[in-house]
Amino acid sequence: MLRNALFGLLAVALIGLVSIRAEDKAEPKKDEKAIDEDGFIKVWLLLAPIALDEGESQADAVDKEKVKDEAKLEPKAGDKTKAGDKELEWKKFTAEEHFFDFNKLLDEVKEQASGYAVTYIVADEEKKDVTLKIGSDDGYKIWLNAKEVGKGTEDRALEKDQDSFEKLTLKKGTNVLVFKVNNGIYEWTGCARFVDKDDKAIKGLSIELKK
Repeated sequence: MLRNALFGLLAVALIGLVSIRAEDKAEPKKDEKAIDEDGFIKVWLLLAPIALDEGESQADAVDKEKVKDEAKLEPKAGDKTKAGDKELEWKKFTAEEHFFDFNKLLDEVKEQASGYAVTYIVADEEKKDVTLKIGSDDGYKIWLNAKEVGKGTEDRALEKDQDSFEKLTLKKGTNVLVFKVNNGIYEWTGCARFVDKDDKAIKGLSIELKK
């Protein structure tokens, strides 16, 4: 009887160990709320604030690399990146509405500064001829998979779909979107979404940040 009981306990322990190992190897769960019904991306990694140089306007800063290899950024939450004479930490930001907000991340208003937003878009298959629509306050530059998509230098308030970039391709698997936004004064925000030719949110996309 005792022997059978011991074998039973050992079997339960082994099953538990196998279950734990299976969980360790499981893929990270996709955030089903990371893209809203209109296609706006709500989960980002943000890096800020990077002060503008003396006498430099936010428009001037659009074409100035504020961190090394800015087009190729692929951070995870908690990573540190050198910006000027400071080292800043990437922080996860989940938007309550359709836009990310650097001032909200920092819990204060920072003016005359640059910031970076990065997200990882996972496509269930290759998506051709998609359109990226963005909004920003203020100037910006944006890259998809390390290739520049567009830029703007205007001082402006954020609106949905202020600029559109057509005929883009999202490859099957992970796509990296890097969005630099410069702030002149007060509000400091950005938004982005991928849509089809009918202005509908692209289906089969999810957000998975690096672990």
